[in-house]
Parts: sequence; C-alpha cells; structure tokens
Amino acid sequence: MNETEGLRFRRVHRPQVITDELPDHRYKGSGTYSGKVFQVTLLSLGGFLLLPLLVIILILESPIQPEVFSLKEPPVMKGCWEPNLKLREAQRLFEDQITGPESIANIGDVLFTGTADGKIVKLIGRRIHTVTRLGKLPCGSREEESSCGRPLGIRVGPNGTLFVADAYLGLFEVNPTTGDATRLVSGGQVVAGRKLSFINDLAVTQDGKKVYFTDSSSRWQRRDYLHLIMEATADGRVLEYDTESRELTVVMENLRFPNGIQLLPDEESVLVAETTMARIRRVHVAGLNKGGMDTFIDNLPGFPDNIRPSSTGGYWVAMPSVRPNPGFSILDFLSQRPWIKKLIFKLFSQDVLMKFIPRYSLVAELHDGGICTRSFHDPNGLMAAHISEVHEYDGNLYLGSFRSPYVVKLDLRKV
Repeated sequence: MNETEGLRFRRVHRPQVITDELPDHRYKGSGTYSGKVFQVTLLSLGGFLLLPLLVIILILESPIQPEVFSLKEPPVMKGCWEPNLKLREAQRLFEDQITGPESIANIGDVLFTGTADGKIVKLIGRRIHTVTRLGKLPCGSREEESSCGRPLGIRVGPNGTLFVADAYLGLFEVNPTTGDATRLVSGGQVVAGRKLSFINDLAVTQDGKKVYFTDSSSRWQRRDYLHLIMEATADGRVLEYDTESRELTVVMENLRFPNGIQLLPDEESVLVAETTMARIRRVHVAGLNKGGMDTFIDNLPGFPDNIRPSSTGGYWVAMPSVRPNPGFSILDFLSQRPWIKKLIFKLFSQDVLMKFIPRYSLVAELHDGGICTRSFHDPNGLMAAHISEVHEYDGNLYLGSFRSPYVVKLDLRKV
C-alpha cells in the first residue's frame, strides 16, 4: 500500500473517530443529570434541617433586648498590666468541698464565705463548718436558686457580726457563733418604683450605722447574670440602708451592672465596679458632693467584680475575664451588634455560652487616681478560674469565685 492509499485509509476512518466519541458524550450527559439530582437532594435535605432553625430565628423572641453601647479600645497590656503567671504560684484550698465561694471575710484566722448551695460557712484549718442557711432546701438547680438563696458579698461589722448580701433574699446580719440571722432588707421588694432583683455586694461603715449595697438589676436575677451582661441595660443602682432608722434610699441609679462596692476611708464615697463598662465609678454618699458620681478608673483591661482594700492603702480588684490587647474581646465585639446578641440567645443557653468566654483571671492593685501598681495573672484560668474577689489577710491573698469549687490562696512573699 502506497502513501496515497494510506492517507485514504486514514480519511475513511475519521468518521469512525467521531462516532466513537458519541458514547462518551452520552456518559457525560448522564453524569450531569446525576449531579443535578444529588444537588437537589442535598439542598432539600439542608433546607429540611435548617427549617426548624429558621423558625426559631424568625418566630421566637429573644429573651434579651440589648442596647448599643460603646467601649473604648482596650488598653495595651504592658507596664503594670504586662501578662505574667504569678497566680500559678497559688494553691487551691478545700477543692471539691465547696462551690462558688463568691466573697470572703475573716475574724482572726477564721475565714467566712457564702456558697452556691445557700450556706454561710466558716473555714477553720482544713475543716468547713456551716454557720447558717439563709434560704430553704432543696438547693442545686437553677429553678431552686431563688428559694435556696445565693449569698454573695460578705463583710464583718463593728460588733463582730457578719453582714451578708443574698442575691434573692436580701441583706442579713448573722451571728458567726450561733448562726442567728436577722433580715435587714428583703429581696424582691419595690424601692423607688423598681424591684430589688439582684442584690450583689455590700459595704458597712465603721460604726455599723450605714450599709451601702449594689442592686445589679431590676430586670434580671443572679441566675441570669449573662443576660444582664449581654443586654447591658442601665437599670442597676446603689442603695443605702440606715440600721437605726431602717430607712432604705437610692443613692445612685442608671448604672450598667453595678457589682462590687467598697467604702473609701473618709466614708463619704464608695467605689463601685460597673462591670459591663469595664470601669470603676466613685459615688459620693455623704458630704458636700453627696449624690454625685465620677470615674475612679476607666477602660480597664478586664471586667471588674468585687473591690476590697489592700494593706498598702490601695484596692484589690478581681477580673474574671479580660479584654486582651493585642487580642480579641468577644464582649467588646458584641457591644455594638445587638442583633447578634439576640440571635445567640435564641440558639444557646447561658451555660453553653459560658464555654465560649475565654478564661483569664486577672488581679490588680489600684491606688488613688486609678493607678495600677501591680497585677497578677493566670492565662486560661488553670489555677484560679472565675474569680470574683481578692481578700487580703496576714500576707496572703484569698481569691473567691462565683462558680469554681475551691478557694485560692496566694502567698504575697512568693510574687
């Protein structure tokens, strides 16, 4: 076969090449059809699964009605705020024997605190003794908390009695020896048109005649504290109770989550932690400036809880979570995005949301002018988590917590 015939032979078979490709086209067409079926099925399944979620989002109301508010850019964590691991030098006391020792006071070497199961206890050596129970059993669940009671702030009065703020039940004076408790202020009562829904911390004058306390919200109770933080409503107050006249008056209102409270030495003003705003306010309760308020320190690198005096003339402030800079603060991010807050609370419970808030315990000593003189840190809360108060006694810091099952002790000589 010559070259010409060979060319003819190849030309003859060219149509066959085209013919051979036809089954391949039919296969591709079949594959495209299967892909469409798969896509439709996947979308239908996704829509079926997402339908309940859309119903929740569109129909159910959010339990919170958050307000838009603005926080300043967090301060850079350097200088006095420089991160460290000093709280890791502490030790845990009574681990798994006590839950939520929010606030701590001492009479001599005996420590007193209130617990999540509604009791006032004293800690002697390695033993725990129950002083009294302010509420009634049963205790343990969220629903039972309001009747069980939740002791928060605790102080020692001039006569050696304990003054206790219970979030639900009110203010009490307790005999630490006999356990006898006298109710001074009833929780839940209406004062100046608003209900005492979340009594938090208290401070007592040296003569015991005046008790100042914070009511964190007239809308939310302690068991819904995260709702209060996220909603950021300015419905918190500072109140004064006169132990002689039994008169109860409002000293300051329209605060966003007023929390810890501490009398200044002249007893003409109190420091109040305004947790949501990451600042501490000074409220004038007596003297020429009575009824006024100014800022003791603004734009803290964390969200302050209780305030207690230090042995150097300053104040210890406990911060259970921080606003890292550099870093990312979820609470700062959400402060101007109320629609995200509403959506979050439609989908998740408070207990679930707490798992998304990074643990970072920060203790700071502040002096006049809001000057930070030293700070102790525990990134990730490995030793001390969910701290609520710093109580100094005999060269040691005792750290309370609103939910951890222990008390933390830090020897100041080691740091």
